[in-house]
Amino acid sequence: MPGVPYVRGWNRARRSAGTLADQLVLLGLDSDFSGLVADVNVFGDGLVQLGTVRPEAAEVLARLIAAGLESESHGITADQSRSAGRGASAA
Repeated sequence: MPGVPYVRGWNRARRSAGTLADQLVLLGLDSDFSGLVADVNVFGDGLVQLGTVRPEAAEVLARLIAAGLESESHGITADQSRSAGRGASAA
């Protein structure tokens, strides 16, 4: 489509795919996601395609995402409780 910023969408997808690929290498999962590529749709939206993935690899990725979200949730809660504690002690 004329006027659609395909390059911008693809660049964003490429950066995100690269970040994910780096993390998968650190975790030793890069061979399970060998089809990981950046792409763009007809609207110019960047996409990250994982390719064909074994069910076990998808399960590991899902568990890692859930663990990361849980960790972030606990981090936010801990920060909020520390802030609340400081406010209460100052009063």
